[in-house]
Amino acid sequence: MMAALISARAGNTVTLIEKNEKLGKKIYITGKGRCNLTNTCDKDDLFKNVVHNSKFMYSAFNAFDNIKTVDFFESLGLKTKTERGSRVFPVSDHSSDVIKVLQQALIDENVDVKLNTKVLSLIVNDSIATGIKTDKGVFKADKIILATGGISYPTTGSTGDGIRFAKDCNHDIKELIPSLVPFNVKEEYVSELMGLSLKNVEISIFNSKKKLLYKNFGEMLFTHFGLSGPIVISASAVVNDKIKDENLYLYIDLKPAISKEELDSRLIKEFDENKNKLFANAVTSLFPGKLTPVMVKLSGIDPQKKVCEVTKKERTDFVYLIKHMPFTLTSLRDFNEAIVTRGGVSVKDINPKTMESKKIKNLFFAGEMIDVDAFTGGFNLQVAWSTGYVAGSEIE
Repeated sequence: MMAALISARAGNTVTLIEKNEKLGKKIYITGKGRCNLTNTCDKDDLFKNVVHNSKFMYSAFNAFDNIKTVDFFESLGLKTKTERGSRVFPVSDHSSDVIKVLQQALIDENVDVKLNTKVLSLIVNDSIATGIKTDKGVFKADKIILATGGISYPTTGSTGDGIRFAKDCNHDIKELIPSLVPFNVKEEYVSELMGLSLKNVEISIFNSKKKLLYKNFGEMLFTHFGLSGPIVISASAVVNDKIKDENLYLYIDLKPAISKEELDSRLIKEFDENKNKLFANAVTSLFPGKLTPVMVKLSGIDPQKKVCEVTKKERTDFVYLIKHMPFTLTSLRDFNEAIVTRGGVSVKDINPKTMESKKIKNLFFAGEMIDVDAFTGGFNLQVAWSTGYVAGSEIE
């Protein structure tokens, strides 16, 4: 939609082909239905939040950055607000309002929108794109922009069509991997914690050689299959290519604000004040309700043991457990739960200043089908807006 609109504003006659029955199905579900449009962080942080191939985005972000994105949507009549973490949302909290202003802008610029039209293939002659074949016939064109997304949330129509078209005309396709996605874990006790959300915890992820791969502080969630929530989902963007080859090991620091020495002192005090209490009952103040029985079980300390009988080693081991609650990450969840797709058309095959293919003349790319992905917080949509803007504005 961005590419079509900008191209039309440049004076081109534009046709937008959409296989779904309506535009913007993926926008509709972003930000839990609120649409986290972009992020108002500074330019350096914008690049830092692009996980893979951030340098490719240099020209696109300079042409159309996050601040210009906010101004653009405000100019279309969408009122926005900035929330925690510099995340930008519509004031209405309805992603449908983002779609509405884009649709109206397309109408205003006389873009011919063809819904329920499935593209079957590109038409390429002598390495020049000249049109597309669809289930409704052939469309000839001087320029073609592919902006079909990755393969995340396939129910929205993101089924990898454009990536297949690009592969058919000899573009290098980097492996498609789920990103911003929860993890499956080995430990069965995770099911006892299902639905429990933890705030202000710290997670660390290591490989089998004990190399630290990722560390972050914030909020997470236990599910019936494993781990989810903001800091866990962000971790997937960093380690999703590593978990294919081996299990990874995640440790939760349940009390990151205090040192192990301070925690040990607190435990000693608790135990001294409740000498005749059973261990299982003496530690309830340390954890949310669901977590206490699991931590007691993992400690290896007899829950019926009086705290006055708990040995120093048992106590210090318990302190270590609180600071290093262990989980074995076995795999990622699939594309049905992935917010974005990592991989796609290699950035080496695309001119970063124009988004035109280096292999097929008059063929341009935009959005998630390019091998660029970012953290949560509005950054992946910003990649889409910026690349769409550049592809649309470079067509004359």
